[in-house]
Amino acid sequence: MHILNLIRWKNLLMIALVQLLMKYALFEPFLESTNLTMTLNGFGFGLLVVSTLCLAAAGNIINDIYDVETDLVNRPEKVIIGSKLSEKTANTLFIILNVIGVLIGFYLSNLVGRSGFFAIFVIISALLYIYASYLKPILLVGNITISALVAMSIVIVGVFELIPVITAENQATQFTFFKIVLDYALFAFLITLAREIIKDLEDVDGDYKTGMNTLPIAIGRARSTKVAFAITLIPLFGSIYYVTTYLFKYELFIGYFLMFISAPLIYTTFKTFNAKSKKDYSHISNMLKLVMLFGMLSLLLYPIVLK
Repeated sequence: MHILNLIRWKNLLMIALVQLLMKYALFEPFLESTNLTMTLNGFGFGLLVVSTLCLAAAGNIINDIYDVETDLVNRPEKVIIGSKLSEKTANTLFIILNVIGVLIGFYLSNLVGRSGFFAIFVIISALLYIYASYLKPILLVGNITISALVAMSIVIVGVFELIPVITAENQATQFTFFKIVLDYALFAFLITLAREIIKDLEDVDGDYKTGMNTLPIAIGRARSTKVAFAITLIPLFGSIYYVTTYLFKYELFIGYFLMFISAPLIYTTFKTFNAKSKKDYSHISNMLKLVMLFGMLSLLLYPIVLK
């Protein structure tokens, strides 16, 4: 159980869920009604999911290794490394998961005939290590990096499923579906970025004691709260624009987005604007996680409404 908590299994389940929804809710239902073409069979896609999860789990481990001192201040009851698992064991798990993830990525890249795609897995692996060891304390750079990596866990599905089989005949369709993938990745990026700043506000005491230069430390809690507020407005207005521009004909989409995405985001923006305590920031972080989940679950509507 300690290892599952170390790799943050709930977050890994979210990644797997989103990737499965991309393939089986967004892509597969439209294979017969459009000239959409996919690259990977069930086995190949399973390997892509496993590779992504291994790299994400490795990133969570190395992040916890470097965060022990900070976590002892912010959340001592949740510290695993040094109390429940040794640092040596954690480092071994980090190496094993990284090797598995990268090797599967190498196999998959050659399987789809795009050996250059292997670089994606190497870059992700390297960035997760660099983020934990160097980028995280740097003002906004760490926040943006981890948000981009979360978005990449979505984009990579489109890269492997759609790009290798683009032809002159299906190019427009492939790009249309890839654009939807990018839209969801952008949504994930913005929600994660807002949540990362909120987490920095929640953890400001421990970050300050360990010499980090997070946004709340650099410009203060009040201004950082307003920055987080401004960022939460972007996915709010963006989702409204997206639905009214592309999906306004479909009442189910409108109802879902109003109830499960727009309404929680409006609530979250108001809570963020007035947040002051650690309890407030923790609540907002959980709400943003919920918004992310509902946002990704909206993929289930595509085969119901558009097929």
